[in-house]
Amino acid sequence: MTHTQPSSLLCLGIESSCDETSLALVSDGTLLGHVLASQSDLHALFGGVVPELASREHLRFIGPLFDELLMRCDKPLEAISHVAVSRGPGLLGSLLVGVAFAKGLALGLGIPLLGVNHLHAHLLAAGLHSPLSYPALGLLVSGGHSSIYRLESPKRLQLLGRTLDDACGECFDKVGNHLGMSYPSGRLVDCAAQLGQKSIPFSLPYVHNDNLDFSFSGLKTAVISYIDEHLADLDYARPVREAQCLPQAILDLCASFNSVIAKTLVVKLERALDQNADCTSLILAGGVAANSMIRAELSRFAKRKRLPLIMPERDLCTDNGAMVAYAGWLLAREGYYHSLSMETIPRGRIIPDDILRKSTAPDSSV
Repeated sequence: MTHTQPSSLLCLGIESSCDETSLALVSDGTLLGHVLASQSDLHALFGGVVPELASREHLRFIGPLFDELLMRCDKPLEAISHVAVSRGPGLLGSLLVGVAFAKGLALGLGIPLLGVNHLHAHLLAAGLHSPLSYPALGLLVSGGHSSIYRLESPKRLQLLGRTLDDACGECFDKVGNHLGMSYPSGRLVDCAAQLGQKSIPFSLPYVHNDNLDFSFSGLKTAVISYIDEHLADLDYARPVREAQCLPQAILDLCASFNSVIAKTLVVKLERALDQNADCTSLILAGGVAANSMIRAELSRFAKRKRLPLIMPERDLCTDNGAMVAYAGWLLAREGYYHSLSMETIPRGRIIPDDILRKSTAPDSSV
């Protein structure tokens, strides 16, 4: 397959790894526009994401969202020079919808395809807010992941530490669910924490060691046990949709719980920085990076270390097409691409380093 490169590099990004369908266009490192359809209200009926329903909703949304994006950005279809897509990790059915759509566009338009690691895209998305400097130390916190990475370049990211059980975002959601908060409950826990006092002495989980891994299952169990023992008799309406409606004791619990998670993240990040003293910047990314207390705690830590802390805007912390488009743009400008036989990688499998690189002119065979 051959393609004629448009005059400028315009990368389309497609995100469909879980329950958000999102597309975006990035040109010259600038986000031109992005569109998103959330399935939160649908999955709230079941208290969590139902994979089969998620994939069907992606299939329903992706075509109309693509048309809407081109119209908003006032770009013709032929202006797209590259298409990037989250290839994993994520829910297999959801990922396949996005990957199939991306492959169809790449084949039909004769343009290069780029399969993006969803986790790497979260970290690189910080570059849309402020230029990234390498090497960097990245903290990725989300519903499924709590990880520390060393970033050498947009392509070279080394995993230094990861969650051994519940990720911090999952911990937020399970505690929130136990309190009767509506799904997804992490945002409500954050709002409640801002109204409470840090008065309950929960211990920092899994810090008395010398590694960079995380474990939040013990903290989750301790908080839920505290709720059952001390707060079970509190009278308040459920499901909770507004933090202001909660009793003060619940607000204080959320503040204490949230503070422990934020401080635990700092402990591990500081340990990672001690082992990677040449890093020139810090990155905070992922859905939980929108958490107010975590952003504040990491900002204080970065200031103390005299390092820049680069964070995406809050609306780009959760899954979105902008991060995929930007990661794809970074790879595309270095001449990288994937074969149309690229595999989709579900959660639990290692994403292979099977990206290719052109060694000839832009109009060469891909």
